[in-house]
Amino acid sequence: MHGHHHGHHHGDDEGKAIGLAFWLNFTFTIIEFVGGLMVNSVAILSDAVHDLGDTLAIGMGWVLGKTSKRKADARFSYGYQRLSVLAAVINAVVLIVGSVFIISEAVPRLWAPEMPDATGMFGLAVLGVVVNGLGAWRLLRQSSMNASMIRWHLLEDVLGWVAVLIVSLVLMVWEVPILDPILSIGFTLFILFNVARNLWASLKVFLQAVPADVDVQQLVSQLCEPEQVNGVHHVHVWSLDGEQHVFSAHVELKGSLDVEQVQTLKQQFRALVLDFGFAHSTIEVEWPGESCRHEDVDG
Repeated sequence: MHGHHHGHHHGDDEGKAIGLAFWLNFTFTIIEFVGGLMVNSVAILSDAVHDLGDTLAIGMGWVLGKTSKRKADARFSYGYQRLSVLAAVINAVVLIVGSVFIISEAVPRLWAPEMPDATGMFGLAVLGVVVNGLGAWRLLRQSSMNASMIRWHLLEDVLGWVAVLIVSLVLMVWEVPILDPILSIGFTLFILFNVARNLWASLKVFLQAVPADVDVQQLVSQLCEPEQVNGVHHVHVWSLDGEQHVFSAHVELKGSLDVEQVQTLKQQFRALVLDFGFAHSTIEVEWPGESCRHEDVDG
């Protein structure tokens, strides 16, 4: 019970951290669009588009993250956890579209670079590092897929701003305006790479792939250990949201056991599955020679 209470508190904390990240980003995106136009920097404008994507994504993650904490009901018998994975997917799509737009803006500037206002760039960059750094730092203690996707957004923003800061310092000394679009393209490609990786992780959850952190062979062999067990089949393992996993299997018994023996076995199974960290599990016990419901389908 204590563990459950802790989880709930943890969720509230995550909601607050994501809420803060949203408002910081929202305010800052507006400052960036205005600032980027004023200092004539495509790197800053590209970051503004990216931040706009982040703001939408974080807002959505915030709302969906809250909804995903709702308890299971008649329509969604497993609860709403998968909404946070959906948020991560939509989020990734928004960023990919934004990034493609940025590249299309920056590439022509490679041939006709324009000199940005280096001092203005420097000022915005310092602000950028502080704002995004604060948001990312607040999310460090959260572990959900949704929170880590948002933390990635903020961290890559910090890195982007550090790069803008360095370029602005260089531009104050040497007039090499081509650095601005080069920077813009560079960190857009970096963002695309990470987003693609996160998108794949989220899609695997949707496609019900076996989570990487579960050793299914190990679990099955331990379920087979008791001498009364003849075999285990129809094993299914998938994840609700990348954190909460689900397990189901059929366990075939050897001889005829009495009720107490079966109950003892079931308790062993339950404890074992719990040990492996599953949030939900279903284990069907079959008697020797009993025809298995799935036999004609897949086994």
